[in-house]
Amino acid sequence: MSKKKYNVLDLFCGCGGLSKGFEMAGYNIVLGVDFNEPALKTYAYNHKGSKTLCGDLADPNTFDKIDYLLGRKKVDVIIGGPPCQGFSLTGPRQFDDKRNKLYLAMIETVRRYKPKAFLIENVPGMATLYKGEVKDEIVRRFTAMGYTVNTQILCSADYGVPQIRKRLVFVGLLDRKEKFQFPAPYLKPEEYITCEQAIGDLPSLEHTLGDDVSEYEKEPFSDYQKLMRGQCNVLHNHKSIDHKQFVKDTIALVPDGGNWKDLPPGVGESRNFHMAWTRYCSFKPSRTIDTGHRNNFHYKWNRCPTVRESARLQSFPDDFIFLGTKGQQDKQVGNAVPCLMAKAVGIQLLKYLK
Repeated sequence: MSKKKYNVLDLFCGCGGLSKGFEMAGYNIVLGVDFNEPALKTYAYNHKGSKTLCGDLADPNTFDKIDYLLGRKKVDVIIGGPPCQGFSLTGPRQFDDKRNKLYLAMIETVRRYKPKAFLIENVPGMATLYKGEVKDEIVRRFTAMGYTVNTQILCSADYGVPQIRKRLVFVGLLDRKEKFQFPAPYLKPEEYITCEQAIGDLPSLEHTLGDDVSEYEKEPFSDYQKLMRGQCNVLHNHKSIDHKQFVKDTIALVPDGGNWKDLPPGVGESRNFHMAWTRYCSFKPSRTIDTGHRNNFHYKWNRCPTVRESARLQSFPDDFIFLGTKGQQDKQVGNAVPCLMAKAVGIQLLKYLK
């Protein structure tokens, strides 16, 4: 690994999953920018060496604030995950429509600071939106600025994350002829980290709702659990929802890895859509972590996952503490990029920055 620590600017940083992964890979995260204050408070708490800015990247005045906070620091890498909802309404021919302002802000930021490299992540659906024309237009615009761009859909489970989560990733290299080669998978499907290997050591909360700060009750029994605990000896964000009894009774009828289709006739019919009453599977990675809509349940206990359990499934280490209300914390975790997947890409990128 290089002795030089490259400076990273994280746009649309949320609580900081991408930043945490790049920090693990040896980068220096200098600034995180987002418009969501609760997420930014979590970011600031966990990235104490970084500055934060609550600002609208579609506002040109925000760049003056970024300049001020950066000072004389050179930005080597820009990373971020701008929302892309506008493209589904406007299409490639209306790429500059104001509804796409956040993606346009990402492109403008790269144009202004000319980093050695950039990374953008988004939903896999963007790759095929309008038969791939939106993705191609993004690549074309960065190419015109002197970047060689490569894209690939990555699965987080391939890089040691106990979750099947796929993301479209763009990586651009400035003034380089060769394209960035994405890291090969670390694990084969039969080696994927399972839900039990990820969260099986955490307290069951069978007879208590838990607390924001508590203690571990058992020793870790998997390498992943040991990795997530690190030197942490206090358990944070492991607090359950106080479910109504009929909800607990319904969950109890769903087997490990099952869903609403496994319920007896007449039970739980108020929720009969695809993800309803879904239990995580103990011997597989979890499905994509959502933002807390209470459709997924622990593989063994009759409750929703706690924030800490969801964070484990997103590969946030246990010393990463989430702030805000329970709902805000769930959104922060669900919207984040899995840290270990970000770390894998960050480590690969170092080969090109050298």
